[in-house]
Amino acid sequence: MKRSGLHRRRLWLGSVAALEILVAGPALAQSAEGPPGPDRSPTARLGDIVVTARRREENVQDIPIALSVVSNELLDSTGTSNVGQLTQLVPSLQILSSNPRNTSFTIRGLGASYGLANDGLEQGVGLYVDQVYNARPATATLDFIDIDRIEVLRGPQGTLFGKNTTAGALNITTRAPTFTLEGVGEVTIGDYGLRQIKGTVAGPLYGDVVAGRLSFVSNQRDGFLTNVTNGENQNNVNGLSLRGQLLIQPDDRLSVRLSGDHSRQETNCCAQVYVTYGPTQRPAAQQFPNLAAGRAYALASLNPYDRLSDVDFDIQADQWHAGGSAIVDYDFGDIGFTSVTAYREWDWEPANDRDYTALDIIRQSANPSHQNQFSQEFRIGSQGSRTIDWTAGLYYFDQTIDTDGVTEYGRDASYWLLGPTVPSALLDGYKVFNVSSINTESWAVFGQFTWNITDRFRVTPGLRYTDESKSGTYTATTAGGLVTTDATLISRRLGIARPQTYSAEISDGSVSGQIAASYDINDDVLVYGSYARGFKSGGINMAGLPTLANGLPALNSVEVDPEEVTTYELGLKTQSFDRRLTANLAAYYTEIADFQANVVDAGPGALRGYLANVEKVEIRGVELDLTARPTDRLDLYANLAWTDGEYASFANGPCPLERIGPATAACDLSGKEFPGVSPWAGSIGGEYRWRVERTGGEILVGADASYRSAYFADAAVSEYARIDGYGLVNLRAGYRSDAGWEAQIFVRNALDEDYLQFVSIQTGNSGLVIGNPGDPRTVGVTLRARY
Repeated sequence: MKRSGLHRRRLWLGSVAALEILVAGPALAQSAEGPPGPDRSPTARLGDIVVTARRREENVQDIPIALSVVSNELLDSTGTSNVGQLTQLVPSLQILSSNPRNTSFTIRGLGASYGLANDGLEQGVGLYVDQVYNARPATATLDFIDIDRIEVLRGPQGTLFGKNTTAGALNITTRAPTFTLEGVGEVTIGDYGLRQIKGTVAGPLYGDVVAGRLSFVSNQRDGFLTNVTNGENQNNVNGLSLRGQLLIQPDDRLSVRLSGDHSRQETNCCAQVYVTYGPTQRPAAQQFPNLAAGRAYALASLNPYDRLSDVDFDIQADQWHAGGSAIVDYDFGDIGFTSVTAYREWDWEPANDRDYTALDIIRQSANPSHQNQFSQEFRIGSQGSRTIDWTAGLYYFDQTIDTDGVTEYGRDASYWLLGPTVPSALLDGYKVFNVSSINTESWAVFGQFTWNITDRFRVTPGLRYTDESKSGTYTATTAGGLVTTDATLISRRLGIARPQTYSAEISDGSVSGQIAASYDINDDVLVYGSYARGFKSGGINMAGLPTLANGLPALNSVEVDPEEVTTYELGLKTQSFDRRLTANLAAYYTEIADFQANVVDAGPGALRGYLANVEKVEIRGVELDLTARPTDRLDLYANLAWTDGEYASFANGPCPLERIGPATAACDLSGKEFPGVSPWAGSIGGEYRWRVERTGGEILVGADASYRSAYFADAAVSEYARIDGYGLVNLRAGYRSDAGWEAQIFVRNALDEDYLQFVSIQTGNSGLVIGNPGDPRTVGVTLRARY
């Protein structure tokens, strides 16, 4: 039943009040500075955390933005090596992924539609690595390399991070070259064949003018699934990443940082297993139990946590990602200048047994893609402290994505998708070849300033104008299957997939911006309020279109309207107990008009995923971040996020599985819970250290726990695609020597919690729900040495 607006407002305000009480009470936190060591002060006070969230170095407590900062020390101590694991530390961040290409990030529940990937769909969460925007979210599934810190900016960042960052941004900063010789080597081994090696060396190359840095990560692990059909181990990890950097500083004013990187991933991934069966409103003969019985098919297991798959064709998720950048900084005195030039490529080489069973329904569905992008940014800004601090700039971005894919149906496809009376040969060997190309060109001008009206009161307005154009072509051709002149059979086959050709060009200009006001109640308490307006550019459907009654593509569905996001936020940032405790609170309300959703055509087979607009989506929430260092031996952290989202208006949405019948076309999802959003998510953890003077080092123990409540895992919010809430506990203990080496033993998912990372509904709407179980309990040892 749809909740009233009054009820929602009372719940929201009540949660704000409850969390304000928590701020004043006992807290758990983690220091972003990391534990004391041979080169760190043993003081219990939390030091300043410097970030570049506003394209200048600032103390995180002084800026009116809700953000989380994860330091390299915390990444190392918790063994966090990719964005998927990062979500356990930052609960407002979530990754939705069935394979690297079909990956999206959400912050506060927003970012991209939950569903199939579409090259014409922009991401709402911007991924930046060393100031360079990475357009393909698949690249974040690769391992982190030599990270200094990760800033998770929550809410629209359209002024300075303007490439469609309507939901937030991941601002990742790697460690820079240094003129002091240093090196780090790390080896991790564990069960399931875990073998991870990391290495970094840095130092001067030419006096105090040129310094270099070279880093690599090699990561292998056996898969957690066993294929009973061929005995293969599936969903493994196998990647290698390299990064090289040069820092050139001929004088005190000029700095040039050159970077190049290459990452490769070759995996037997990403198989899915049986999760459940959800009855539909179709005739019993068209539902999974009867269909399976008609082919004498027995599932490998009815328990997804047996981790048994039975796919009978290839599974592969290979990709490589490479690029380079040049960052030039010049100090003019009162003004600083920055130029960021970058080129990146991404290549996706998949193979998918798309029915994820031993049945021969869709024996392959692969969309190999190649993407290249070029970006150029110029910024100038004031330096030092003055009445008005300002930043302005120009940004240019150009991207091309080419895809050359194929879908092939098997001998069971006619029976499974069209019914037992249709000849099996009709779809056996039927292939659909899809070729698409889309180009995106964008330029923007932006500016933001902070008016320091008094020593305590500041106002920060900002604007960005973005002009973006897209041009795309899509062609689908068919071949194979039964040779027949029967018009009825031909029509049935074309209902599954038919030739299509179309092209489109769109362009739009938009003004995004924000204004924030902040007031320092005292040196350790900041209160702020902000209003932000963001736009995500329009899109082009690049995965085929639904068809009209005459079989022609519905060209009115080619273009997708821009997405408009409005966010109001109130925040409180505090430090207390002689800065041993940091407590930050944020409450927000976000309204999205024309939300860009990835929906599924409800025609025969329900095979075509395409883009559409949802009239209105609403998200509201409260977030609490706590960090503490009660003593020099103990670091603690706790984060809590309450999120309430709904389809405020979605009259023409896809139907949930339980409502799909023979003639179902669309369902009104207005008032339904927004998919991919856990109402409650949180994390808590800490580390305790004992000094051992006799050995010149310290013993450490740590624990980290996270929780995410239940959420819907498909755009149609089917009850059968709802992932239950779960909690994870990770434990660690080790020894850190003053001489620069350390050893640590860890247990991840220590309670061996059964949980699902992802679920989806099998093609054809038979009622079969499949998914990927989360990682079981794993144990390992890490050895690390520094000099």
